[in-house]
Amino acid sequence: MATRRNPTARQVRLGTELRKMRDAAGLKATEAAALLGANSAQMSHIEVGIAGVSEERLRRLAAHYSCTDARLIEALVAVAADRTRGWWEEYRGQLPASFLDLSELEHHATYRWDVDFLHVPGLLQTEDYARGILGYRVPELPESDLDLRVRHRLERRVILERPQPTPYEAVIHESALRIRVGDRASTRGQLTHILDFSAADHVTVRVIPFDLDGFAGADSAMVYAGGTVPKLDTVVRDAPDGAGFVDSEAQLNAFRTLFRRMEAASLEPERSRDFIHRLAKEL
Repeated sequence: MATRRNPTARQVRLGTELRKMRDAAGLKATEAAALLGANSAQMSHIEVGIAGVSEERLRRLAAHYSCTDARLIEALVAVAADRTRGWWEEYRGQLPASFLDLSELEHHATYRWDVDFLHVPGLLQTEDYARGILGYRVPELPESDLDLRVRHRLERRVILERPQPTPYEAVIHESALRIRVGDRASTRGQLTHILDFSAADHVTVRVIPFDLDGFAGADSAMVYAGGTVPKLDTVVRDAPDGAGFVDSEAQLNAFRTLFRRMEAASLEPERSRDFIHRLAKEL
């Protein structure tokens, strides 16, 4: 059973879901390993993503665990069989692995939600804005590293521009739209860029204004990526130094509820576009 030195987040997630399935069945790793003619160490490697698992073995494990969720099983089989080497592989060894994991997650996502209060979401950032955000860190990045991160961030928006784009919804607080990461001209350009993207049928942008009464959710920023089944959804904590992934079912349910609250608190899409247009005219 070949092992990987650095499994991707997607490979780790497959193993995690198999472990959750085994735990739900009340079985020990040694019992699952015996079914595959393996030892407990090899089973552990599968469950942490260090080792892959074939379709036949995955289906055998699912049956042994008495899993009746056919859609989840098929989704996991698809992950196990996936051999995609996307555009992000160009950056392997040059950027932190979490950057590449985020790109892979977005590539496979069935929809994307963003909620942000301090910054324009990464998928909607202009080059000037991304350079300002990514270049503000301490210690400062060498120019070549900064260029790589900016280019990678801009390439991520391919999911909004490809022939079959990913449905995308962003809820942005007025504070994120007003903070001038650059000068007036670049800030106006960023707002215009958001308006351009929001004109697409698959993109929805909503604004939460300052003058909203009773709003206390400013600590609920998130990146939410929909899986092929809800159990494979993922929340990402996107930051300049990389991304952290959240996938427990309880946390996912909480984030879904939070997003719906943010959505309900925001202006309708057309009113949001008018709002952003007014901000741009003020600059």
